Amino acid sequence: MRRTPALTSTFARSRRRQRLTLVVTALSAPALGACGTEKTNADGEQTKPADAVGARPDAPFKAMLDEIAQSCPPSAPPEAPPSGPAETLPSGSVETVPDDAIEPIAPTAGPEVELNARDWCASALHEERIAQALWDLAEPTPTKVRAILNDLGYVDERIHDLKQSGAATRFFLDLRDKGGRLCLEGSAAGEQTVVDKCVAPATGPFTAGGRKQ
Repeated sequence: MRRTPALTSTFARSRRRQRLTLVVTALSAPALGACGTEKTNADGEQTKPADAVGARPDAPFKAMLDEIAQSCPPSAPPEAPPSGPAETLPSGSVETVPDDAIEPIAPTAGPEVELNARDWCASALHEERIAQALWDLAEPTPTKVRAILNDLGYVDERIHDLKQSGAATRFFLDLRDKGGRLCLEGSAAGEQTVVDKCVAPATGPFTAGGRKQ
């Protein structure tokens, strides 16, 4: 029995639609697999794909800071200079004060009063390890100094104002962590290398002009 032209045309259009649906489905599957869609586990909690959860870029740097400061006391507010009445001398004793004696003045700013106990302790450890690494560096150019700082674990985001100044290369390190304000100011110059502590702003970006010595 011969098919009528109308039935043949309808059958052909139906086959084409089926093939088109299969092609669209096949193309959509890889795209859905590549997307980081969230899934729901048995407990009804949404989980993210593994590639969407990564460690923070500064995690190794933070770990290095913790390792160096592990022998230091916990963070605590800076202690205020001693105040109150002078100590009473034993009966019969006389304290002689030289005429040219200068009464010491308690500091009111700088690392002594603005760094907490943890940062004050950690600063000495940072200063020592950096100075030792730069001590024997011949021709301390900014490139060489940066490479050494990176090898010690100090990331580029925390290295500031690294530049040549005569035969020396100067730099700053932003070591603020856990609410602290520690920074370091360094001058790499062979045996004249100097690394000293400074105080960074409590919040906001680090600027060399904003630190205190």
